[in-house]
Amino acid sequence: MSRTYRHCLEYKKGLIPPRTEIFRVIDGEGEGYPDVFVDRLGDRILVSTRDCAVPVNLGKELAELDVPVFHKRLEQNQKEAPVQIAGPILPLQFEAEEQGVLFRLDMSAGYSQGIFLDQRDHRRRVRERSRPGMKVLNTFAYTGAFSVYAALGGAQTTTLDLAQPCLEWARENFRLNGIDPSGQYFCKGDVLHWLERFARQGRTFHGIILDPPTFSRDDRGRVFRVESHYGELVSLARKCLERGGWMLCTSNCRKLSHSDFRRMVEAAAPGARLIHDPMPADFTGEDYLKRLWVDWK
Repeated sequence: MSRTYRHCLEYKKGLIPPRTEIFRVIDGEGEGYPDVFVDRLGDRILVSTRDCAVPVNLGKELAELDVPVFHKRLEQNQKEAPVQIAGPILPLQFEAEEQGVLFRLDMSAGYSQGIFLDQRDHRRRVRERSRPGMKVLNTFAYTGAFSVYAALGGAQTTTLDLAQPCLEWARENFRLNGIDPSGQYFCKGDVLHWLERFARQGRTFHGIILDPPTFSRDDRGRVFRVESHYGELVSLARKCLERGGWMLCTSNCRKLSHSDFRRMVEAAAPGARLIHDPMPADFTGEDYLKRLWVDWK
């Protein structure tokens, strides 16, 4: 039986860390709404649906809250921005807090609004693993959320992404948290190319985050598919890792099973200790996110 939004909101507030206003309220079947996902993003609400409409009862309840409500169809082009369906008109760009860390979010952006909610616990652990004197590489960095957390832990970060607007967005996130981006590194380009370059240069890191898209193609036409090439990515990154360092290996590819993902990482990281941790407590539905901490002694 589906629960009301208000009921789910109060329940989820008891599960998330303090000073967090970015979290999942309704996670599909976990709350009795198959293929419907509702996220709280500060004082805005994002409803995402997969091959279905917004349930009538849920849409009516959300419309009565007097907050901006947006809808995104997951079966359509993932780059399409959400459409506002209820509530007052507020600026599309705004700031919101996660675990005491500020991020700029953008309801006019396609693909994502600036942060991936299912990585919240990993971001906290990256901060806990980072300290002064460490170097952390954040690949496929998007808006640099992992980089911000690592820098708050004291590490010097390298933020790597193919899109220049994402790197500028990451710089803004640093500034929001009182971190001078000029003291950090930013690299634009293909991750595999940069990892090869870092290895040739002998440039190493104490921590590396690997969270690639499920599919990509570089400017040379080389195709990357997570289910086929994730092990290659780990092998390349391993060459850039300091002895005693760590990697965070994750993927949201639903075609890839947890066991196959682990086998790929194990084959590319022989002798490493692998740690699998749970999904965030507000994600009560499908266990889709593959995630492993890889530690070398």
